[in-house]
Amino acid sequence: MYDRLGSAQFREHQFASEEETLAPGTAFNFVKGLLALNVGAGGRVVEVILVSRNDPDVGLRVTKSIAAHGLDITRIAYIGDDDIVPYLQAYKSDLFLTCNGDDAQAAVDAGLAAAALYRPPNGPRGEIAELRVAFDADAVVFSEESQKIYNSRGLQAFLEYEKDNANKMLAEGPLARFLMRLGAVQKARGQDCTPIRLAIVTARNTPAHERVIKTLRAWNVKIDEAFFLGGVEKAEILKAFKADIFFDDQQEHLAPAASDIACALVPYRSNSVLRRVAETTPRNAPSSELILVKPRKKTE
Repeated sequence: MYDRLGSAQFREHQFASEEETLAPGTAFNFVKGLLALNVGAGGRVVEVILVSRNDPDVGLRVTKSIAAHGLDITRIAYIGDDDIVPYLQAYKSDLFLTCNGDDAQAAVDAGLAAAALYRPPNGPRGEIAELRVAFDADAVVFSEESQKIYNSRGLQAFLEYEKDNANKMLAEGPLARFLMRLGAVQKARGQDCTPIRLAIVTARNTPAHERVIKTLRAWNVKIDEAFFLGGVEKAEILKAFKADIFFDDQQEHLAPAASDIACALVPYRSNSVLRRVAETTPRNAPSSELILVKPRKKTE
């Protein structure tokens, strides 16, 4: 409505519909699963903060919908048209999710972990028994180093490079720290807590698998499932894994899966030679953005 009719009619509609609960969006199940990690944990281990380009008046429908869906989101920031990056830095966010491609790009360029969500709805499910998160490897969990070898020199050179460097740890990519935090929460799970299941879903195949496994081992991250597909379509694997969200840097892997799985594009930095424009992510939309922030300390 905002895109079609402009801000005035958008505001009028939001006021008139204030008591109507908004339907779950693409990241709903993922957010619900994250918040479920706090149940039985003796305190908050994860916090979700809403940052919106609305003002408080227009945003009241959003807060009422959060309450109606029983989501434990208590911190909200309404920033209007202000630059979002300083607020992400102030919140020390571990992951920024948005449907606004420009905001995701700005966050990545500032060195923050961010991803642009695909729009298709991802309907709600019942009680969360297990949070399932899937990551691509290169340029997502790991740096762009190996992807650049593949792009510039081809598959065979890439495989030889990875085999020669199997004992050299891969550098951290944009979502490495977020994966590490999930891994730390996973290890701290008590018997009564919601478990986390983590997966790597990558186009790599043998012998390029060894370096990935050894790097994750060095990071002390336990990956429950890993799929070295060597060109096999990722969409069916993600459906079989029942991912609550999948992060990848290439639209060709995300688009086929986005109708069934919540998918998020991790942009390349603007100065990266690998940069591609996220053509399917809406830009300049007045959407509400989700920020996943580092866990509170027990004393907070």
